[in-house]
Amino acid sequence: MKLTLKQKEQKASNFEPIVSSAERVNGKEFFKIAPTAYAFEQDFYETLRNQVPILDACIGKIVRLVGGFKLVCEEEKYQTELEEFMDAIPVGISGTSLNTFMDIHLDQLLTYGKAIGEILIDPQTKQVCGIYNADPTRFEVREGETPCDRRIYAINGSEDILLKYPERILYSALNPNPKNSNGVSILRGLPSLAGVLMKVYNCIGQNFDRVGNIRYAVTYKPSNENDKAFAKERAMQIAKEWSDGMNASRNGIVKDFVAVGDVEIKVIGADNQIIDTEIPVRQILEQMISKLAIPPFLLGLSWSTTERMSQQQCDILTSELEYYRRLLTPIIRRICETHLHLLGAESRVFVEWDSINLQDESELAKARLYNAQAEALEIENERRKTSGDKIS
Repeated sequence: MKLTLKQKEQKASNFEPIVSSAERVNGKEFFKIAPTAYAFEQDFYETLRNQVPILDACIGKIVRLVGGFKLVCEEEKYQTELEEFMDAIPVGISGTSLNTFMDIHLDQLLTYGKAIGEILIDPQTKQVCGIYNADPTRFEVREGETPCDRRIYAINGSEDILLKYPERILYSALNPNPKNSNGVSILRGLPSLAGVLMKVYNCIGQNFDRVGNIRYAVTYKPSNENDKAFAKERAMQIAKEWSDGMNASRNGIVKDFVAVGDVEIKVIGADNQIIDTEIPVRQILEQMISKLAIPPFLLGLSWSTTERMSQQQCDILTSELEYYRRLLTPIIRRICETHLHLLGAESRVFVEWDSINLQDESELAKARLYNAQAEALEIENERRKTSGDKIS
């Protein structure tokens, strides 16, 4: 007997499916929405450091490898005053010393491509009473009437406020260019790679959650017509007993599963092979670390390298640190000279950075020796050329 269309629809509505699909729960969004349009790109980099710990470790190591410094006053009588000021100057509400301020300043400079701070002047004594680091995402530098006229604006929603005392502002920009005078973050170009890396890590977590945390497939096969009539009730009973056994195992109680009939138990995903992610993860990390110029062995990564390659990596890192020191030196001199000028002294201040390490000093000494030898050889050749002697 053929069923009508209405009967087919009614039968289909009464059908109880035994298989259903389950949606995968994806990880959290990688990037968050910035509070203002000006801070949108900078918030990318902040989130990037929070999501990828190796990038945060790289920036932290760069800040520490830049090293400390000492101040030398042009007039010796102000040297003690300058050293006391360097060690005791308050930095915000939780820091002290000029070194603390410069560490935070460099950290913001690397992350956002710009860093900003302010020299605080006591209105009564007219002396420097402290310095503090401001949020660089809340400020923007623009060109004034002339190309060298720098004006700094505070971004406050839809209103931009021009700062009243630009002479107190301590501003630095990393790799500025005509298109972006506010500087460029050292993390530029890494968000796309970090997005892929987070997807790989998210998939690794899901795979281990599926394969490591074992799921079971319990299948009941009725053997005759009588068993088929009560298949639903028996399947529900099997499910209840299986759930009780699993819950008991969480509490340290071992229960065996006993059933009558043809019952098959399999582990879901036992035959699957987890994809090897070592190569793609390493390729992405190599590009990230090369962007920051940090040798991999400083981060605890045991990648194959040679002694010569390690030496070259250290030389590259040294040149990077020297570049950051050149950016920080004018800020240090400005703070110290402002303090001395308010005391009535017109003395200049010089910054002497600590040696990065002894190996760098020895390499520089060798380079100076080789240059001196080459220069002496050239002078000797010129002398023989003018005197008519044969040049060997």
